[in-house]
Formats: sequence, structure tokens, C-alpha cells
Amino acid sequence: MENRYTFGRDTYVYDNNCGVKMTNYIPLAPPQQQNNIVGLEYIMQPRPIYDDPNYLGSGKLKGKVAIITGGDSGLGRAAAVAFAKEGANIVIPYFNEHIDANETKRVIESYNQRCLLLAGDISNKDFCKYIVDETLRNFGKIDILVNNAGVQYQSNTLEEISDEQFDWTMKVNIYGMFYLTKACLPYLKSGSSIINLSSITTFKGEPQLIDYVTTKGAIVGFTRSLARNLATRNIRVNAIAPGFFWTPLQPNCWVANKIPTLGSDAAMCSGAMPYQLAPTYVFLASDDSSYMTGQVVHVNGGEVMG
Repeated sequence: MENRYTFGRDTYVYDNNCGVKMTNYIPLAPPQQQNNIVGLEYIMQPRPIYDDPNYLGSGKLKGKVAIITGGDSGLGRAAAVAFAKEGANIVIPYFNEHIDANETKRVIESYNQRCLLLAGDISNKDFCKYIVDETLRNFGKIDILVNNAGVQYQSNTLEEISDEQFDWTMKVNIYGMFYLTKACLPYLKSGSSIINLSSITTFKGEPQLIDYVTTKGAIVGFTRSLARNLATRNIRVNAIAPGFFWTPLQPNCWVANKIPTLGSDAAMCSGAMPYQLAPTYVFLASDDSSYMTGQVVHVNGGEVMG
């Protein structure tokens, strides 16, 4: 059985082997693929929507300083823009996506907030120390840490995962979070918030992302243990486990014909744009979640429940 999806003037045809289970599913994007170390947002079609014009800030983060790793694009960009709308100044450590990073900075500054861009590799302990030093030099404090940056690569079997890929995925997704959180901790005060990014793949067991899923499962454990450890200091630690959102991670990971099927397993029968996750970041960063720690918030359109 064939399913036809139309994007602009182009029509794409897929059979059931592509994994589309819902006939009323409308893909967010046509087939496309990137082959970079990390994904690039400015070449995606369509461009992800990261700024919700209907979202009006109310000063929930006024005067706060937030570090958001990977805030140059994807979910991190949506969080950074929403934080800026709520009155926060933003520090964005990113790898080498300079075009994306500068676009994000321009948007943040359009909301009358400051944005500091720091290019480098968060798996490097010295760079993580540099992030903290530069944040303190420019803003004098740290209130919110969002460990958002991550990499994922499709591998059909465990045997296909090279030692180099496994090592890189672990270092970016786990070591980077560990190094940066450790470097920030001496400067976090009562009421500070740490937000870690896990994934729906941890809870459903994505068979083609074994190394990535391993890191995202570790992030859940790290979140829960650190939350208990820091509770007496009134520093909250929570995680978000997103489902399919249209971000650079997707075309940079999956083969091209996988893209139109992503999100089709969700109960709501759709994927989502990054702006739809931004309020969750704001909730966890603000006093709205003042009695919440050690939790994993699932935002996945009902693909995984419970």
C-alpha cells in the first residue's frame, strides 16, 4: 500500500515499510539528509519554527543568567528565545555552527536581552571551565544550566558502531554534561535550576540508536542522583525526554527516507516544532516548578506513556 505526501510542488510516495502507521499522519518534512559532525539548521527544509509569536513573556526569568549548551539551533534555540522573552540573558556554548549561532543571537537581542556565544567542544574539560569563567566575567553569576547539546548517529547494528563513534557520543552527551555541571556548581545558589535533556528513545529503546540511547539513559540516572544530592541546597535538577521534534539532529542522523515517517507512532499522530517544547524549559527554569526535582518530563505527543 502506498502513501503519498505532497510538499510544495513535489509529491513523495512511501510504502508501509517506511514505518508510517497512521494514514492521517502529515509529515513535517520531506526526505533530506546531512552528513556533518553536528546538524545545521539553516539548510533544513522546511526551517524549524522556534519562536512562537503567541508566546508572551511575563518576566518569569527576569534578571537571570542561563547557560544553554547547543542553544544555537534546535530545541536549545527555542529554549534560548523563550528564556529571552522571559527576561534572561543567555550564554550559548556551541560546536561550530556559526551561522545558526549568530542568527539565534540576533533574535535574542531583538528581545532586548544579551547573548554570549562561545564556540568549542563541551567534551573538553578546559572548554567547560572557560564557559563558566566567561559567563562570570560577562554576567557575574549563573542561575540556570541547560545541558541540552547532544549528538546521535544511526547505526543498524551494534557491530556498526565504531569505537570512535561510541567514544564521541559518550563524551559529548555525558562527559560534557558532567564537566560543565561540575564547573557551574560552586556558583549556583538556592533557587537555581539544572535542566538535562534525555530522550523518548530511552523509554522505548530505539534499536538504531544504541549508543545514543545509552547516554540518554545515563542522563536520567544522573538527574535523579544529582537532584537528591543538591536538594538540601535548594538547587533543582530535572530532565526533559522529548519525542520527535524537527531539529538538525534528525536529518543529520537518519537516512533521507526516514524523515517523513518520524513522529508517526505518536498518539497525536504528528511530530512537533521546537517552539512547542520551549514552555517546558521555562517551567523547569522558573519558580513555577519550585517543588519539583528529580523528575523526567515527557513531551512526545503520546508516543510513550506512563
